[in-house]
This record gives sequence, C-alpha cells and structure tokens, in this order.
Amino acid sequence: MEHMKLLLILTTVLLNTPSLTLSDDNDDVLVHEYYKEKCPLAEEIVRHNVEVAVFKDPRLAASLLRLHFHDCFVMGCDASVLLDSVEGMASEKEAGPNKDSLRGFEVIDKIKYLLEEECPLTVSCADILAIAARDAVQLRGGPRWEVLLGRKDSLESSFSGANLLIPAPNSSLEALINNFAQQGLDIGDLVALSGSHTIGRARCVSFRQRIYEEKQEYHYGYDRYNRYTSFRRILESVCPVTGRDNKFAPLDYETPKRFDNHYFINILQGNGLLGSDNVLISQDYDGKITNMVWSYASNEELFFKSFAKSVIKMGSINVLTGNEGQIRKNCRFVNT
Repeated sequence: MEHMKLLLILTTVLLNTPSLTLSDDNDDVLVHEYYKEKCPLAEEIVRHNVEVAVFKDPRLAASLLRLHFHDCFVMGCDASVLLDSVEGMASEKEAGPNKDSLRGFEVIDKIKYLLEEECPLTVSCADILAIAARDAVQLRGGPRWEVLLGRKDSLESSFSGANLLIPAPNSSLEALINNFAQQGLDIGDLVALSGSHTIGRARCVSFRQRIYEEKQEYHYGYDRYNRYTSFRRILESVCPVTGRDNKFAPLDYETPKRFDNHYFINILQGNGLLGSDNVLISQDYDGKITNMVWSYASNEELFFKSFAKSVIKMGSINVLTGNEGQIRKNCRFVNT
C-alpha cells in the first residue's frame, strides 16, 4: 500500500514539473526525420527531383553539393547563398568565388515550388540544400547519410563573407586549415571534405596558376622530377597561359562522374587539378595529412564514412533554429 502511495506521488510530481516535460517537436535543435509529421513527402520530393536533374545533367551532382558547401561557409547553413540581390543587399552569387561558377539554383527553385504546393511554409531552403547534397552524392555512387533537419532560412546574405570565407583554389595548406578552423572544422574534416573534388569541374582560371607557376607545392610528385608530365601537358592543352578562362577540366580525370576515392590516389601522384588539392601532400611537413590521404586512397569505405561524418558536422555550422530566421516561400527572396 505504501508503495502504491509513493508511486502515485512520484507520478503526480513528474506530470506537474515543467522542467521534466519532454516535447516531441523541439524546433531548437536539428533532428532526424524532422518533417515526418510536418511534411511526410519532403525528402522524397527532393530526392526525385535531384534524381531527374542529375540524370539530365550529371554535372549537377557536384553543383548541388557545392551549393551546400558555399552556403555553410558563409554565416552558416542558412540558405543565404540562394538570395538574389535586392536594393541595399548584394547577393553572395555575385561574389568572386561564386559568380559564373555556382549552378543548380533552378533545381532548388523547382523543389521549393513543389514543397510549397505540398506543405506551405514548412520546409526551409537550407534543409533543401542539405538533403539535395546528400542525394546528389549518393546518385553518383557515394555514401548516404541521415540528414539532420530543422534549419531556418536567413534574412540576409553576405557578399563580403563569400569573398573572404570560401577557400580559394590556390590556397596554401596553412590557409586551408585556418579557413576550416574558422568554421569549427578540423584537419580531419578538411581532408575528408576535400574528397568532394572526386566529382565536378573547374574553370581554367581556377587552375592556371597550378600549371604555370614554378612552385614545388603545385607540382608535387612526378612533376618534381619532370616538368612536363603527361597530366601537366593535358592541362596545358586545356588552359593556355592566356585566354580560355572559362574552359573546364574535370577535378578527377580518372573517374570524373563517379563519387569515389580516386581523388586521393590522384593527389598522391601529384595529379590534383587545383593547387589547393596538391598542397595537402606537398605542404604536409609532419605527415599527418599524408597518412589520412593514404588511408582513404586504399580504403574507399573509410573515406565514405569520414566524408559523411564531416558533411553532417559542416551542415550544423551556425544554423538558425526555433524562432530564428524564417522559412522562405521563395528561396531567392526574404518573405515580405
């Protein structure tokens, strides 16, 4: 009888103690299956439209992944990269690293339109970017991961931030490490996320310096002994000393359309397309990064696990949740 009374008292206390009350709908943190009740078909709608877009244009897989990267590195993962310029606010799309370079905006526009039809003002543009990046990677043979969701969209963009915070293709290793550290990402994240260069292309203007500047760090490996390797000759044929700035070359010449670990094999041979690829090896004086690169080059499954872990971590940078930000009706403009 005493036990029954004690149980009744404890039950009453628990039910009437606000601090112990749990909510099934906590909007202040990112969670899995955030839209399970709010918009059950959200991830399926994103997946289907990414699949259609990538089937029509395989290069869009890299473009959608890159949109997520460039968004998260400027003010956090808040879809600020999607905002168009308006009076008093320059778009991040117009910044140096993004202008005439970022693609895939129309894919996001279509997905957002369909989601607004299905679940008005429910799914954020920032979450669409995160889901689309995951699906794009998987569709090209890469890993799948569960995306944490619940982001809100920013009310502004940062043109200056895009110019300052997005890593340049000719960055030194020290600059890359510092840049990633600003975002709360460590050296392991830098190496794993650099593996995204297994798909996609770069413009001549992004890798010309890597071809013609006589810097050993740009020509690690066989170039150290032979200035005119076959790979370098290929790059010279694509990108002359002057002109053809917008001519493209694949970031991974061996398997350009497949998300795999070949990027790491390339940079071990000095065949990274960008200067910032090759410095992972050439400027790694203590060998820590080189060991990671060797591990990923020899074990694709390990790379996939590390990549997924680091993308999830990146996707949580300075996110807006709860009452912060908004859910835009149109990803290109702040709600009025």
